[in-house]
Amino acid sequence: MARTVSIRESSGDRLFMVLVYAFLTLVLLIVLLPLLYIVSSSFSSPQAVVSGKVWLFPVQFTLDGYKAVFNNPQIGTGFLNSLYYTVVGTLINVVLTVMLAYPLARKTFYGRNMFMVLLVITMMFEGGLIPYYLVVKELNLLDTRWAMILPGALAVFQVIIARTFFQSTIPDELSEAADLDGCSDIRFIFSVVLPLSKPILAVMMLMYAVGHWNAYFDALIFLRSPDLFPLQIVLRNVLILNTVDASMIANANQMLAQQGLKDLLKYSLIVVASGPVLIIYPFVQKYFVKGVMIGSLKG
Repeated sequence: MARTVSIRESSGDRLFMVLVYAFLTLVLLIVLLPLLYIVSSSFSSPQAVVSGKVWLFPVQFTLDGYKAVFNNPQIGTGFLNSLYYTVVGTLINVVLTVMLAYPLARKTFYGRNMFMVLLVITMMFEGGLIPYYLVVKELNLLDTRWAMILPGALAVFQVIIARTFFQSTIPDELSEAADLDGCSDIRFIFSVVLPLSKPILAVMMLMYAVGHWNAYFDALIFLRSPDLFPLQIVLRNVLILNTVDASMIANANQMLAQQGLKDLLKYSLIVVASGPVLIIYPFVQKYFVKGVMIGSLKG
C-alpha cells in the first residue's frame, strides 16, 4: 500500500502565505465596508444617517427609503428602461458576437487573419465623441431606445475571447465529422457549438448585461425624453444634481425632513440599482470563471 508523502512548507513559504492572506483580507475590508455602510444606511432612519450614527448595522430600522423609491414613477420607469436595454441589448450583443467569433475561429474561413487585424485596429483607434454623435444623429437614432443598443452592439474584446474559446474547445475534426454526416453549418452551430459553449456564453452575457445596466453616458448625450432615461440617469440626478421629485417628498414629508429623505434616497437607490447584478452573478459565477480561463489559453 502506497504511503502518502507530504511536503513540509518552509518558514519562508508560510510567511509568504500569511502576507498574502493579510493583504487579501485588507482588500476585502476596503471593498466590503463601504458596501455594508450603504446597505445599512438604506435601512436606517434619515436622522441616524444625517447625524452619522450608522456604521455597519442599521440604526432605527425603517423601509421608508425603499417605499419612497418605489413610489416614485420616474424611478420605476428608469428601472423598466434599464431592464429593457439590458435584456434586448445583451441578446443582440451575444448573437452578433457568436456570428462573428465562430467563423473567425475556423481555419477554413478565408481571410480571417485580415478581419482580425481590422477588428484589433478599432480597439486602438477611434474617431472621438463628436464623430460618434454625428453617426448616431445621421442614423436617426437620437432620443430613441435604439441609441442605447445599436452603437455598442458589438465589442471587439468579447469577440476575441469568444474566438479563442471556440478555437480551444471546438476542434476542426468535430466540424469535419458533422460535414460527413450531412450536418449543415447552421445546425452544427445550434446542435453542437452552442451547447458546448455555455461557459463563454455566460461570460459574454454577464459582461454585456453589466455594461448595459450601468450605462449612463450614452443616455446622457443621446436621450432627451425622461420616459427613455435608464435607472443610472435617475441615480445620477439624485446623487450629483441632488434633485428629488416633489411628489415623492410630499408623500414622505409626514415622517421625514426633506434633507434627510434625500440622503436616505441616495443609499436606497444605490442598493436598488446594484441589486439585479448582484443577484444574477452567483448563478453564472461558475461558468464565468471557467469561460475566462479557457478563453485566455490562446491568442
